[in-house]
Amino acid sequence: MGASLNPQVNADKIANASHFSKERIPTKTFTLTSYTNIRQRGKPLTIYIEGDGRAWLSKNRLADDPTPFHPLTLQLASMDPSTNVVYLGRPCQYDGSASQKPCDPEYWSNKRFSEEVIASMNEAVDFLAQKAGASQIHLVGYSGGAAIAVLVAARRQDVASLRTVAGNLDPEAVNRYHGVGPLEGSLDPLMAARIISGIPQRHFTGSLDEVVPSFAAQNFLKASGSDRCIQITGVSGATHHGVWDKKWRELVELPVTCRDNGSL
Repeated sequence: MGASLNPQVNADKIANASHFSKERIPTKTFTLTSYTNIRQRGKPLTIYIEGDGRAWLSKNRLADDPTPFHPLTLQLASMDPSTNVVYLGRPCQYDGSASQKPCDPEYWSNKRFSEEVIASMNEAVDFLAQKAGASQIHLVGYSGGAAIAVLVAARRQDVASLRTVAGNLDPEAVNRYHGVGPLEGSLDPLMAARIISGIPQRHFTGSLDEVVPSFAAQNFLKASGSDRCIQITGVSGATHHGVWDKKWRELVELPVTCRDNGSL
């Protein structure tokens, strides 16, 4: 049987099969949807951050609701063997509130990485960390969720690692590549690259990704000023949406560490 035409049904099906519990997290601006699988309090918490979802119907037409039809990020989270795993949706996804305030199409277009969005996501990470009793957080961001993960990590002291998948780590360059204007009202993850350069990171790029080409990760590495804690891993045959779920069980086991300075 194929996927349902209802994106909420698709997400619930993946979550239920992997014993994730749905939870709504109120923050100052938005109420966010999460799926959690916390098995042992006090252990580190791995948080997967959703991409931009179904933000656009075409190059010039915004969607009425940014909820992804096929939640790849939730699929990846369901494959993670970590003790405590959470999937965190973006503002206005999964709750049918996209047509109601504070939701506005600006929040899945120009203001997708705005201060209020990042602050809300960071509040949700606070809530989830407290719920899990976790003193260490591992962030995983897919596509636009990678930009969110970077900007959240730059505000925290408990992020032990960062992984991105097909990550939009340089939105301005990616928009130029697609011939569209810059994001007005959004923060730039590239500006946080140096701030988080000491956090162990691995950025996965798809060899066939035409949505977010690998130059975004390369630009981020250059902006960080150091490659001691940053690794870029190209994945052969991966498009922006495809192959990741087939290879994630292998990719998620790759180490995320900083190299020794080698000083004598």
